[in-house]
Amino acid sequence: MSSHIAEGRVADPSALRVVVLGRSFYGLHGFGGLERHLYDLVRHHLAEGWRVTVVTRTPRDAAGVDPARWRVLSDHAACDVRCVDYRTFPLAGRAGTTILDRSTAYPWFGRRAGRFAADLVAAGQADIVYGVGASVWGYATARRAGAAAPLVFNPQGLEEFGGMDGSYGGHALKSVGYAPLRAVVRDCAAASDAVIATDQAIVPSVLRHLPVGAERVHLIPNGIDVADLDTLADPAAGRAARAHAGIGDDETVLVSVGRLEANKGFGDLAEALAHSALTVGWRWVLVGDGPERRSLDALIERLRIGDRVRLVGRADDRTLHAWYQAADLFVHPTRYEGSSLVTLEAMLHRRPVLATRAGGLPDKVIPGRTGWLTEPSSPRALATTLQQAIAERDRWPAYGEAGRALLDEVFDWRVLQRRFRALYHALTAR
Repeated sequence: MSSHIAEGRVADPSALRVVVLGRSFYGLHGFGGLERHLYDLVRHHLAEGWRVTVVTRTPRDAAGVDPARWRVLSDHAACDVRCVDYRTFPLAGRAGTTILDRSTAYPWFGRRAGRFAADLVAAGQADIVYGVGASVWGYATARRAGAAAPLVFNPQGLEEFGGMDGSYGGHALKSVGYAPLRAVVRDCAAASDAVIATDQAIVPSVLRHLPVGAERVHLIPNGIDVADLDTLADPAAGRAARAHAGIGDDETVLVSVGRLEANKGFGDLAEALAHSALTVGWRWVLVGDGPERRSLDALIERLRIGDRVRLVGRADDRTLHAWYQAADLFVHPTRYEGSSLVTLEAMLHRRPVLATRAGGLPDKVIPGRTGWLTEPSSPRALATTLQQAIAERDRWPAYGEAGRALLDEVFDWRVLQRRFRALYHALTAR
């Protein structure tokens, strides 16, 4: 990814000073939506001429580290990176990967990270504190005690509350396991000056689960950096990806992207494809890796659709975006979702989208305008909606163009940075 945003220039001494707290950042810890949100947030805050202190966990291994990408932040003259140890409890699993870890180690990391932010505020070195989830817990306590800098709290997708419908994906025991984390998140929200809702569709859940009134909730979506990602692939790259995979020009390519875990619903899509009566020759390309890879392989073999499915595994940015270009239809069958940056990336390439009615997806996938929505966790409903989308193929180009227009208007980081600027200045002017 190009680094034209963060050029290493020194910020104006009078510039806004922002502390950004998060458990994981793109380039240092992993590749998920949370990591990318925080990475892009810092890049665009730096582009504004602000000074940013990043407070995050010390990386334990090289699994998610991309030194060149991380240097875009760490080498910037106006960015100070501070790492706090993340002490995983025995039997809790890797950081951020299990319910036990999220309800034990994560809050205690947030306690220490937040206290570090409080020290910066007390020393007169910060004007705004922004944080995601439990990572701000220590500063929430300090803010209630009179710390001067306003707290902007982003609870992200509210997974610990069971998502938008509170169902925990049908796994009731998750409710018990997430109880400590829910208490911490409520505590952070109660102490905040502003709470970010990442999608219009999630606003009712924020108001239902968190102790805040509507006047403190601000809609600022998660987004993508359109200018940077536009450079990664063109139609020729898509044609090359299809040819390399042996996919014919007359075949309809369905592309899905995401971590291979149960709540992403890829098994639901495999069953829908196996049992649907599609009238076209199709190929399904799935980009991503994760703990469900082996079971998904077994399911595909059992359904006897292996000759039509290609599991790419984890891909670099250019390969990933070449597959977006190669797609005819982007399919996101997730059972649970936050904002879904991969859907925005598909819209960047003017692809129509079929997705489930989960998380913030209804803000992006608008039936009759940018794609089709179906019910999550239902292979039968997914198959029916897929057949409808294929039958309405003449609408695909218009849906793709409408999706790109919506992306440019609402979800581009240049638009989002203007919203953060207005919010921060309103809070610091009080």
